[in-house]
Amino acid sequence: MHHRSAAAACALLTAAAATAAVPAAPPAEAAPAPMAPSEATDGSTPEPDASSSVPEGTGEVFSIGDPRISESSGMAASARHEGVVWTHNDSGDHAPQLFAVDGNGDTVATLTLGGEGVELRDWEAVAVARVGDGEPAVYVGDIGDNFQGGWPNIRVYRFTEPEALTDAAVTPEVFTFTYADGGRDAEAMMVDPRDGRLYVVSKEVAGSLYAAPETLDPDGTNTLERVDSAPLYATDAAFSPDGSHYAIRTYWGVTFYDASDGVPGKSVGRVGLPESEQGESLTYTPDGTSVLVGTEGVESPVWEVPIPDHMRGEDGGDGEGGGDEHSPSGEPSPEPDAAAETTGPGALTFILTGAGVAAAVIAGIVLLVRKA
Repeated sequence: MHHRSAAAACALLTAAAATAAVPAAPPAEAAPAPMAPSEATDGSTPEPDASSSVPEGTGEVFSIGDPRISESSGMAASARHEGVVWTHNDSGDHAPQLFAVDGNGDTVATLTLGGEGVELRDWEAVAVARVGDGEPAVYVGDIGDNFQGGWPNIRVYRFTEPEALTDAAVTPEVFTFTYADGGRDAEAMMVDPRDGRLYVVSKEVAGSLYAAPETLDPDGTNTLERVDSAPLYATDAAFSPDGSHYAIRTYWGVTFYDASDGVPGKSVGRVGLPESEQGESLTYTPDGTSVLVGTEGVESPVWEVPIPDHMRGEDGGDGEGGGDEHSPSGEPSPEPDAAAETTGPGALTFILTGAGVAAAVIAGIVLLVRKA
């Protein structure tokens, strides 16, 4: 969950850093630094990377009308029911329920999870995966940690997606997880439809992608192993229907990865997202050509964002923004030759000074988020 008290303080830190980092005679072509997570004057979260634009054709497809859903924190397209997505609330005063929402934004079924080990501590993600010829399974991720690693473990609940959309009580399997490198906060989870393997993405300044064991043990503790870096402050993730690609979203954008050769995949580009109150949810559409993204809040909107062809493997090559031009985290990699030609002694001093200030700002942000 995004902490607005911390966000406001982050804005002050960012402003202070910007003031401290400006030299007496800045280079004429110097570009503004990306914005740190902060709150804009209209209450929306700003886009830190202006180079990632919102794709043409992006638009709101419905808003969630159920007043019980005030913190839609995760979203997954149904594998059985056309035009239906599953969503749920975050932490707080909510029941452990999963809602089936149709294309009009109406709730058509409510599933109440119960049984030993089931609770709503900090639900942050949901995924639906049909592996091979098996029944589609729903995974609910109780993976959030507002104490930044203070919980001794996290849990994921799994059950077969119901054939009928009716209100029902569900007793899921309960899987317990710990991180190999220590506890951390996370809001993003995805399941590979090719082999059923589960992945979690941590929500940090230097985020990471973690893989669960190939076979989950419901009786013991499953260890999440780090396999790759991830974008800053990931809030959700999802595999494409065929598993060839996956996407990781932040408050500001979505980075796409080619997983045809397995996970971790190669970044193939990034798109911006519409401004929202607190964007935390993501799922692929069943045809794999778009993603749906949502935000927390009462009557919160859901947008459909078309995926550019080269970010879903339709042009047969890397294309603009292809994998060779991006790091695993999805951020554009610099061109060393061009940098060497344009960076003089004064610019180098400016860069080094800015790097030091940026490090201080990041440390301050982490401390503020932990206290919030």
